[in-house]
Amino acid sequence: SKHCVNLDSRTANVTVKPFELDMGFQFELHVTVSGKKINVSDIPELPISEDWMRDKLELHFYKTEQAEGGGEIEEVTYNKGSGTGVITFLKPG
Repeated sequence: SKHCVNLDSRTANVTVKPFELDMGFQFELHVTVSGKKINVSDIPELPISEDWMRDKLELHFYKTEQAEGGGEIEEVTYNKGSGTGVITFLKPG
């Protein structure tokens, strides 16, 4: 855990210490379900990119397949401005 680092002709002794990253977000979604699509609303605005939010939505609804819902995802759309999204599955269910 201790290291010696050379910086600009100077030596610095450093110690590595563990730390926790505050990466978790918890929020509530409102969902409307049809045969092949799920409309999601009231998605709070978070300090993450739209791509990251689309990935999170896809993972959430794909993972729920084990709980008799969800499944393979065909497409995820997300509108940050309105706080809405649509998850489209490959198969109705």
